[in-house]
Amino acid sequence: MPRVTVSVGARLHVGFQNLSLARERLYGGIGIGLEEPRVTVTAEPTTGIDTDDPLVRTYARRAVDALDVSGVALDLEERLPRHVGLGSGTQLALSVLAATARAHGREPRVRERAPQLGRGGRSGVGVATFEAGGFVVDAGHPTSRFTTEPPAEGDWSVPPVVARHDLPADWRFLVVAPEAEPGRNGDDEDASMRAVVERADPTVADEIAGVVTRKLLPAAAAGRLEAFGDAIAEIGRKNGSWYADAQGGVFRPPAGKLVEALETCPVLTGIGQSSWGPVVYGVTDREHADEAKAAAEEALSNLGREGRVLLSAPAGTAGVGSDWRGDSRSRSRSRSRSRSDSSSKPFEKSPHGGARVTVEERS
Repeated sequence: MPRVTVSVGARLHVGFQNLSLARERLYGGIGIGLEEPRVTVTAEPTTGIDTDDPLVRTYARRAVDALDVSGVALDLEERLPRHVGLGSGTQLALSVLAATARAHGREPRVRERAPQLGRGGRSGVGVATFEAGGFVVDAGHPTSRFTTEPPAEGDWSVPPVVARHDLPADWRFLVVAPEAEPGRNGDDEDASMRAVVERADPTVADEIAGVVTRKLLPAAAAGRLEAFGDAIAEIGRKNGSWYADAQGGVFRPPAGKLVEALETCPVLTGIGQSSWGPVVYGVTDREHADEAKAAAEEALSNLGREGRVLLSAPAGTAGVGSDWRGDSRSRSRSRSRSRSDSSSKPFEKSPHGGARVTVEERS
């Protein structure tokens, strides 16, 4: 009986290319896959659904239905913090899907099946980084398909990737998660996004298009850290102008004060807020990573905020290991399994650094 492990890193969401109904395509996500923190799921084939985690159970039911298999037993070995801007929902859903599929010897086809798990309906960044890691830009959706009511569950396709680049192995992304109310999600997020889209200024989209084509994509392709950071920071601020009414400013509190503090750090560039926050990120290199981390910890302290700080390589490169302050990993191993009669071998690994999949053949 195979025991499959799927592990994938979080993602940062820099912003969208367009939120105005006056332009031909809507959304168009821009984001980055990270090595850390990670979600890790293990699966074995069975009949029915066997797991201790309620959210894993929800995704497992959908995965079993989508794959038309008998069932799956799942353990959540590592989890991402939920609703903080790291893409926890998509990465967990697709990990469950991929682990269930591989446990039954099936191809997961995550891009095709993501809508059946309720993922990829707006941004395609999470799906794309699960597939291959890296820096990605997706094409968004035709504006003509926008409706004031959300589409029926699964009634969409994941937007295609229009640009993807591996980022240099010595880059380090600083991720700061202050203790704060969760970012918007679910029905609340849908309602906020509809309100933003219905009044978004189209000239902001035109400005972002110029930044993407003339600054961001050339910098990503050439691996120029300062230019890349300048571009993502500019895109983040322009996105924030769309959301200012919905979130109380260009950045939601307390992310704005963190951004302001980190912008004074000479070794950091590209400071911004991931999705609805409260996660704030920046980019530096391996040589200056410790200085950047110290600046983030000092900023949290000066603001009187508890929080967690992480340094991560971009997905697909040699990681720096997790030094996530305040351990965010949660392990659930309710079923004891002897491994004395099992052998582990690589089953699948993305050549570009997306989800990692291994299988143990157990006798």
